[in-house]
Amino acid sequence: MADTVTSTTIQDGERTSVLRFTNVSDGTGESAVVKVDASALAAMTSGSKSTNIKIMKCWWSISGMDVDMLFDASTNILALSLTSDGAGYLDFTSFGGLPNTAGSGKTGDIVFTTRNHTSGDTYFIILEVQKG
Repeated sequence: MADTVTSTTIQDGERTSVLRFTNVSDGTGESAVVKVDASALAAMTSGSKSTNIKIMKCWWSISGMDVDMLFDASTNILALSLTSDGAGYLDFTSFGGLPNTAGSGKTGDIVFTTRNHTSGDTYFIILEVQKG
């Protein structure tokens, strides 16, 4: 059996995308699962796809587990770590967003890994990202 997960694109424009993610854990959790697939997002006006995705805003509600969001690369780079039993909102727009600082093998994708998960734990996350 596996966690019950959804990934939904709410908006996917030339520069900005908004995506919603949910998980109801059966206790197995997720490990570096691609949630924001840069190659699947709409192209920019130039026609190019971006591997330079920035996190602009994040809304979350998590019960029972922790969620690490990582920028995908040869060695993944931690973008955000959201802890259990809480809800919140982060806005990085005042300084241009949370940049992807990954080096070698940078894909532009954002992957999720859950920690301390047990059966029945949940997360609900909305990300607003900017292509650059």
